[in-house]
Amino acid sequence: MSVLKRITGAADLASEGKPGSWTDDAARDRFMTAYQLAFALWPQQAEEFDIETATATTRVHAYRPNPDGAPVVLLSAFNAAGLYQHVAALAAAGPVYGIDMPGDANPSVARALMTPPQNCAAWLDELLGKLSDRPAHLVGFSYGGWIAMNQAIRAPGRVASITLLDPAGLTKLDARFWWWLSITGLATLTPMPVRRRLARWLDSPGMLQHELMTLMWAGTRGYHAEPKFPAVLTDDQLRSISVPALLVTGARSALVGPREARARGSLMPHAQVAVVPGSHGGFSRIDEVNDRIAAFIEAHAAGEQAASNDTAAGR
Repeated sequence: MSVLKRITGAADLASEGKPGSWTDDAARDRFMTAYQLAFALWPQQAEEFDIETATATTRVHAYRPNPDGAPVVLLSAFNAAGLYQHVAALAAAGPVYGIDMPGDANPSVARALMTPPQNCAAWLDELLGKLSDRPAHLVGFSYGGWIAMNQAIRAPGRVASITLLDPAGLTKLDARFWWWLSITGLATLTPMPVRRRLARWLDSPGMLQHELMTLMWAGTRGYHAEPKFPAVLTDDQLRSISVPALLVTGARSALVGPREARARGSLMPHAQVAVVPGSHGGFSRIDEVNDRIAAFIEAHAAGEQAASNDTAAGR
């Protein structure tokens, strides 16, 4: 990894016990220029604002054509720009909120470590309470999937369901993952004609999105991110997840392969597992994936509403 850092110019991770920080003001300015261009990929009616909690100032992106529905909260490492393909498709269920993770390259500011599981759950519980008085449907990609599972384990009161897109926390990061990370990282630096061929070979179409790749490298080179290597969740922890769960993994995922997804997903009492074309870098048929997520959320939102109506009627 040290050789890869020298080749790419990646910044060091934050020192142990310290929140993330910019390498300098110029790096932050370069990042913010790329950030604005990348978030232009979100629906143009999107808003952005900050929410204060006890341990962080968190930048939130909102798309709310259906403001009265149950909130759909998108979670990922780094920032919410890369989740743009899910926003409009999931907005029929309710307002969609993309969260910029404190401690990573984005405008959020962490005042405490975000990676300890109890810290992360307390931060997100407070944030969800300020977004809505209704339980949220969490949709987490990679590290964001770990955040969603951690929330369902430690503070499920504000969680209606969790959708896990190739999530961290189910398996160890082995040589297969580090190989994929190294190869795809270097591939994003190649000229576009070469990158197109590599994207097909790696089954990683996101590599072709110029705005996102520019943003990724601006953050990777300009920010000392808080290290994010979550421990693998135990069988008992997965069994304790009582909210409905949808686990989606790519057939060529370097993080959660189909066999691993089925085995670990089966431990969650109310989980569905779907294997779709694609790799950890992105799913190949995003419209089909979005249709599946939307149907899952809408089914459980309908159940939640029916239960609420029954309670109100005294039944």
